[in-house]
Amino acid sequence: MKSNVRTARGFTLVELLVVIAIIGVLVGLLLPAVQAAREAARRMSCSNNFKQIGLGLHNYHSAYNQLPTQLGGSGGPLSGSDAYYKASDRTNNQSSSFLIGITPFIEQQALWEQISNPNSTDLSTPGVPRVIPWPAMGPTATEDVNESPSTNSVNTAYQPWMTSVATLRCPSDPGVGLPAMGRTNYAACIGDATSYMDSGPFGSRLTLDNYRNERFRAAGRGVFRARTDIRFRDILDGLANSIMCGEIATDLGDRDIRTLTNTGTSSSGIHNNPTDCRDDIDALRPQFWDPNVTTLVAANEGRGYRWANGNAIFTSFNTILPPNKETCVRYGDTGWGIVPPSSRHQGGCHILMSDGAVKFITDSIEAGQSSNGTVQFGQTDNRAPGQASPYGLWGALGTRGAKEVIGEDF
Repeated sequence: MKSNVRTARGFTLVELLVVIAIIGVLVGLLLPAVQAAREAARRMSCSNNFKQIGLGLHNYHSAYNQLPTQLGGSGGPLSGSDAYYKASDRTNNQSSSFLIGITPFIEQQALWEQISNPNSTDLSTPGVPRVIPWPAMGPTATEDVNESPSTNSVNTAYQPWMTSVATLRCPSDPGVGLPAMGRTNYAACIGDATSYMDSGPFGSRLTLDNYRNERFRAAGRGVFRARTDIRFRDILDGLANSIMCGEIATDLGDRDIRTLTNTGTSSSGIHNNPTDCRDDIDALRPQFWDPNVTTLVAANEGRGYRWANGNAIFTSFNTILPPNKETCVRYGDTGWGIVPPSSRHQGGCHILMSDGAVKFITDSIEAGQSSNGTVQFGQTDNRAPGQASPYGLWGALGTRGAKEVIGEDF
């Protein structure tokens, strides 16, 4: 007699392996698409942050009839040994970035109140107020304090400068925490030249220097100029044709040529040869400095490491080399040099035009001839003020009043 009971039959080992292999193939096919979708979302969020900053800059201009000053702020030299590039806990020595001024216009009113008023909160001694309060508008946003008679505390103890502001961070940039202070991925456009971009028209005692002023009038061609007030009416090329801000990647401690700056160059080298540091790049890994190069800035002076500091490697960029090229400066974190924009997005970076529009600029944008012998504005009479930028479309976008016609879509 035959039994009507059916025996249960499971997967064979071969069938199970086939199913697992199919699932693996599907995951392998879908994962890049998922990652691309996530990056697209991060890129959109980055663009929205930039739009918020652009709106904040326009609202600031509406309130004060000028843009916030890059390398502005309070105070000046306090003794014969102090200078604008020195650190202090009694004044910010006019070293502040343009980002400080727009904090109340980007939903950071509470942070602005901490900065604009004296306060005694000291991160180095939690719960114990400072004997001498931090000054209104803060100390210099730096890691070190030179010749400060009032206290031995370093300015990493000043809470606002250590605060991470979400609007100033690109979601694609994974950098976080020490040795940085508060990071930023957005910087001011200072034009297509390097002369006196660290000081503007002022000498070491923050007094007008006629020689510097004459050179700086020729070289300071960007929407932002060091220690100088700029209004929208000064942007003669038109707001839609002039870059106001750009994106920068922050340093991850990996000797990236975009984020850890090389200082191994001469003054004339940077001014007349934008690629002066290129020989120090690793031939096998062209996105990184050669392991034998010892002229890089300190680990706590990475690109974008101090959102409140107006010096070039922290919150500025110029339109000399195209995006994502090497950074090369003279005199370290308070100096001047070649500081292109950069990003963790593939193939380019965001820029903010002066009219508030956000655009994505590719690494391959036409940027003229950047080589030895490219004499910059403000260096010699060979390149008189008012001439067209030697750096092509990229340089033309970085100037505010050179009467250069932007005749192509970028």
